[in-house]
Amino acid sequence: MATATKTKKHRSSQSTPDHYTIRVELLGIRPTIWRRIHLDGRTRLDALHHILQAAMGWSDSHLHKFEIRDKHYGVPDPEFTDPGWEVLDEKKYRLNQLLAEGDSCTYLYDFGDGWQHRITVEAIKDVKPTPSDGGFAWVEAGERACPPDDAGGSGSYQDFLDRLEDDPYGDETKAFREWAGLDFDPDRFDRQAVNATIARMLWNRWIKIGP
Repeated sequence: MATATKTKKHRSSQSTPDHYTIRVELLGIRPTIWRRIHLDGRTRLDALHHILQAAMGWSDSHLHKFEIRDKHYGVPDPEFTDPGWEVLDEKKYRLNQLLAEGDSCTYLYDFGDGWQHRITVEAIKDVKPTPSDGGFAWVEAGERACPPDDAGGSGSYQDFLDRLEDDPYGDETKAFREWAGLDFDPDRFDRQAVNATIARMLWNRWIKIGP
């Protein structure tokens, strides 16, 4: 369940930027797969979704949602009206409206495989705005590749990691590596490639962060 317990610093300005540092961890897998991301606090949740997809290495081919203080944010489906599962439109909410320093929430990707990520706000700093300010986002650090899409969830992927260590040349290990691509390396994280992708999204205005 998502938690948001601290409120040390919390703003909701759409015009004044603030600098958020967040840590994203994919749950249920060891060794830990994580990223540390710096971004503008005015980032809308729909843009945060695309940043997370790029930072982790997912293909953005499945549904997703955020859970913050027991509320769900994502792409609303008018045909899905189950009580308690109302989805608020992620385009209408910004990071600095919902999370303060020390808060955490859950980001779920692929409702079938159920990849759960914990997002924690590590720090918030003031930023002096500039006339050309259009927001910012980049990945400072991280470790290990995220699983391939459709790998079956954290349990199945953990089984693969265990087999890779215990029986690297076994038939099941070989079959998974052939399916994932022979160049797939679970220990590899290419920060420069990730930041190039995010920079391209910002430059081409595929995502909007600023006011």
